[in-house]
Amino acid sequence: MFNFISCIIIAYILGNISGGMIFGKLLFNKDIRDYGSKNAGTTNALRVFGIKAGALTFIVDLLKSILACFIGMKLLGLNGVLLAGIFVVIGHNWPIFLNFKGGKGIASSFGFIIFLDYKIAIVAIIMFITIVVLTKYISLGSMLTTTLVLPISYIFFGYRNIYVLLTFLFLASLSIFRHKSNIIRLVNGNENKINFKK
Repeated sequence: MFNFISCIIIAYILGNISGGMIFGKLLFNKDIRDYGSKNAGTTNALRVFGIKAGALTFIVDLLKSILACFIGMKLLGLNGVLLAGIFVVIGHNWPIFLNFKGGKGIASSFGFIIFLDYKIAIVAIIMFITIVVLTKYISLGSMLTTTLVLPISYIFFGYRNIYVLLTFLFLASLSIFRHKSNIIRLVNGNENKINFKK
């Protein structure tokens, strides 16, 4: 029980580390949540502060998830990885140290995927890039990659652990929930597109 609770707390606290907040303050002395979509994640950092801040934000949010999963593995094995994967994303999305105003959990979810199975991560990267290049919608690429790759990979790569499936479904559902405003804009045709030339 101690390891179980420790895994949750450590993963959640690590999730509170926000790359967008860190580099927004360090590089521009600004709170990223005051600009753009007012989101603390990679996409908003990219749009508001540029590619350097966006890339650094992604790396931090990715690595904190990998670290959380590593600690979870040491504490509880595979179940610890799954537990850490869930709570590091929750910590990223609703960070107590940032008044529960965080990101949308895509980079953190991807860190979990990389740690769990690199083959799924490769499929996710290919699918994300393909969707974004074809549609120019990062939000659509993020949602479809999470909601399609995770459940399909469970079957395709031969997983038979119900806890893995439940974790995949939870993260996929969380992705849709956090992108609900993007979904509305996509339906209305006024979602922001990425400008590759810019």
